[in-house]
Amino acid sequence: MRKSKGQKNEASQQLKLFSWRAGELTETSSGGTGRRPLDREELLSVLEKQRTLTENLSERIVDHGNLMRAYKQVAKNGGSSGIDEMEVKELRQWLGGNIDKLREMLLTEQYEVSAVRKVEIEKPEGGKRMLGIPTVKDRLIQQAIHQEMSRYYEPLFSESSYGFRPGRSAHDAIKQAVEYIKEGKEWVVDIDLEKFFDKINHDRLMQRLSKGIGDKKLLRLIRAYLKSGIMDHGITEQRTAGTPQGGPITPCTQ
Repeated sequence: MRKSKGQKNEASQQLKLFSWRAGELTETSSGGTGRRPLDREELLSVLEKQRTLTENLSERIVDHGNLMRAYKQVAKNGGSSGIDEMEVKELRQWLGGNIDKLREMLLTEQYEVSAVRKVEIEKPEGGKRMLGIPTVKDRLIQQAIHQEMSRYYEPLFSESSYGFRPGRSAHDAIKQAVEYIKEGKEWVVDIDLEKFFDKINHDRLMQRLSKGIGDKKLLRLIRAYLKSGIMDHGITEQRTAGTPQGGPITPCTQ
């Protein structure tokens, strides 16, 4: 698909932002090229520039190409159906006849987010972890959002972060830990925030996202996903805090 002049200019601006970030994030100290974390003022400056570039991010999220890439990832991940009982294998056929309508509904804010299906799984150390399984349509949209938002936020994440990162895994974290041991380090600190996902404050999260995302339409959609109800045995419980694990957008908003 040939890009319009406006799309090319927007892509050029985005490339300049990434290039500027690279200069800010990379520091040569003692001949090295390690990344340093941005201080507060630098981060706010980056987010301010980013907010300008993301004023129409919804249009890129609903782009045919982005939606089809999202579909392929949802199909690859598989998983159970949501409350509408549509299976992943049925999504392609549904999308083939409804993709234009879906795009229009998202752009005009007529799309209605569905409640998630509550599932509890046993934790190895005891207790249960609650998962919220979105419908496959919502998983598709969440994945499409995730793909575009990650392009902006991924360069800002810590080099020491491995969870929910593209091209990184727990094995990579172990390899890095081995390197630390080889350097002579001896102490390991293990920290686990109890029920972290369950206690995330929606207002605080949205306030932080609004610093770097200028598309108010997208922000309202993300809030709708945060507040979507949890259905358990036919009864929907409204959520005022937390992000249930189980959807593609959950790690994206952390």
